[in-house]
Amino acid sequence: MKVVIFCGGQGLRMREASEVAPKPMIPIGNRPVLWHVMKYYAHFGFTDFVLCLGYRAEVIKHFFLTYSEAMANDFVLSNGGASVHLLKTDIHNWNITFVDTGLRASIGERLRAVRHLLTDDEMFLANYGDTLTDADLPAMIARAREEAVTASFLAVRPNYSFHVVSMASDGRVRAMRDVMGSDIWINGGYFVLRRELLDQLRPGEDLVGEPLQRLLPANQVLGQRHEGFWAPMDTLKDKQWLESLHESGTAPWQVWDPDRIAARLEYAASG
Repeated sequence: MKVVIFCGGQGLRMREASEVAPKPMIPIGNRPVLWHVMKYYAHFGFTDFVLCLGYRAEVIKHFFLTYSEAMANDFVLSNGGASVHLLKTDIHNWNITFVDTGLRASIGERLRAVRHLLTDDEMFLANYGDTLTDADLPAMIARAREEAVTASFLAVRPNYSFHVVSMASDGRVRAMRDVMGSDIWINGGYFVLRRELLDQLRPGEDLVGEPLQRLLPANQVLGQRHEGFWAPMDTLKDKQWLESLHESGTAPWQVWDPDRIAARLEYAASG
């Protein structure tokens, strides 16, 4: 099952950082957030990636073309430097297809551009490339299969608060309600999609805005609620918070690291 990652946008809300690199390449620790997203999928056995490139595509290509397993991991050097034994590896078994899908293309247009790579699988996975979670991916896929829906996505609560304002016709505010604790769910950007969704894509359309809307009357869209960790990296403040979790050893999305899982459980128990 392939994993399509949309990593061609300009990341305008992080303009200062994204002028140097596309948003998925902004680092958490010493690796870009895109690597963290891909490592999440690889942890569950999904290592066949299709990267939909656009803005600053050369930065993403250069990162993977020059990636050194030895520089990124612990290793043992012997025989005067002639032998390198890696103590662990990162991307050695990943298969990555790089496709330039346009500088200003919508998500739907990017998916249309790679549809020829998805014809062999009944289902495929998709992701925005800049959100992190600890969701149970195999359970998500199993439920999507069981419900036989065309499209399924992770439904999460927004991790920020905002106020819904009720106003009279003259603009005077009658009430304000903080929706942080309300029963509001948003698209978390982790998709399980069937191949037939590709037939719904039309030129110029987005993914959620039009194709998924057309599937709603037939009950073919499933939102899978996730109460656990989910976080986008939309702003520099988001980056700083994610960086702090990584540095503390309690990053919830790093489900591949047993040491961090233990530290996170200990941290949660103490708090």
